[in-house]
Amino acid sequence: MRKGGKRKSTSQKQETEVKASSSSQENQKENHKLASQAKRAKTSKPQPQLEYFEDKRNLEDLWKAAFPVGTEWDQLDSVYQFNWNFLNLEEAFEEGGRLYGKKVYLFGCTEPQLVPYKGENKVICIPVVVAVVSPFPPSDKIGINSVQREAEEIVPMKQMKMDWVPYIPLENRDSQVDRLQSQMFILSCTQRRPTKTAPPSPGLSIGIRVALKQMKIDRLKKYEYCLPYFYQPLKEDELEQSTEVQIIFPAAQKPVFCEFDWELDELDEFTDQLIEADELDKDKKDAFKEFVKERVREAKKANRQAREARKKALEEMSEETKAAFVNMRFYKFYPVPTPDTPDVSNVKVLWEGS
Repeated sequence: MRKGGKRKSTSQKQETEVKASSSSQENQKENHKLASQAKRAKTSKPQPQLEYFEDKRNLEDLWKAAFPVGTEWDQLDSVYQFNWNFLNLEEAFEEGGRLYGKKVYLFGCTEPQLVPYKGENKVICIPVVVAVVSPFPPSDKIGINSVQREAEEIVPMKQMKMDWVPYIPLENRDSQVDRLQSQMFILSCTQRRPTKTAPPSPGLSIGIRVALKQMKIDRLKKYEYCLPYFYQPLKEDELEQSTEVQIIFPAAQKPVFCEFDWELDELDEFTDQLIEADELDKDKKDAFKEFVKERVREAKKANRQAREARKKALEEMSEETKAAFVNMRFYKFYPVPTPDTPDVSNVKVLWEGS
């Protein structure tokens, strides 16, 4: 019985060793598996987070491309301080819009207005875009006018380095410009900054800022008082020509500012009233009268030349051109309301048909 007991004891010992060996192998496999997982976790690279950018609209920068003519040059930066939205202008070029399929000439301008923004009223330089529907450029001249000037000055656009140039929508900017039959033209100003060290600018108008700073004051002011001059020969014959002249008479103490109407005012009486009001020195009476007479002669001559020029233009004008003037349309666009821009809905100055 002892031998049997010994064999049984030996058999149990071998079984225990087999189990221990099997358990050890399983532990090794498990450790190897954990080590492999840890290694893979250590060497795996983090997945980059995807960023999504809103696609730009095809005509999104149209309002910026149109030069804001007549804007005071030191206010140009403020025009772009807000991300204005002209979706109404963009939609006008889509099918069913008032500008769809038409040849259009666009220029910008600005209107300083007191508007509410973030709980307070602020004077904001509001950008405006004017669209002119016409088969040919509606103007090649610029009118320069201000309260300081005796009369409006009409000069060629090229003298102010302005011209109508094609606007290329975003989707066509990889194409050759000369192959595109553009129906959209913008007023452009090529008065550029003179040095490459000037800082980049968000819009065309800001790009001319450095060059403007180096101009003479007189020429600089012309940019602030200019607007496209639109000549309507078919309608101007129906209008009465002005019989008023702006008078700025130089004097030692202070200049005499007044308006004289050669049909309604009598010169001697008009002069005496200025003397009585201490606006004119008595010893300057004769000089003042001669000054006014000269201004009246100049104005009458300008009116006569304008009548003759209109008459000649009408005689030489084709029926097609006359029809184009009759059908020419002007549309005015303000920015649409957005949460990030001031509300301009109560300060709009609209024209008929705009």
